[in-house]
Amino acid sequence: MKKAYRIKKNEDFQKVFRRGQSFANRQLVLYYMKKEEQSHFRIGLSVSKKIGHAVMRNQIKRYLRQAFHELEADIQPNYDLVIIARKPTNQMEFHEIKKSLTHVLSRSKLLNKKIRT
Repeated sequence: MKKAYRIKKNEDFQKVFRRGQSFANRQLVLYYMKKEEQSHFRIGLSVSKKIGHAVMRNQIKRYLRQAFHELEADIQPNYDLVIIARKPTNQMEFHEIKKSLTHVLSRSKLLNKKIRT
């Protein structure tokens, strides 16, 4: 994931939490906020220590980054997105995480077209 596509600063995370909207399913929570001055979307990932040890948390983040990479062309630009992984993600494979991510993005109307997984 390119640096321009990442949210790293705590203040940016807090803005999305405070001013943005959210949608959740059992595996993921999505917070999103429109930013007109951006020409692309940015993502921030949060995986709690409650989910597992460092190797598990990093694997979940890699899966989420890869899923975003595959969906990149279909996600609407001009948004900041924060994804929070919930406990069930530590039992999931990549395709299940991608399907869950696609679900929250489509329900939030952030995908440009209907995608079948």
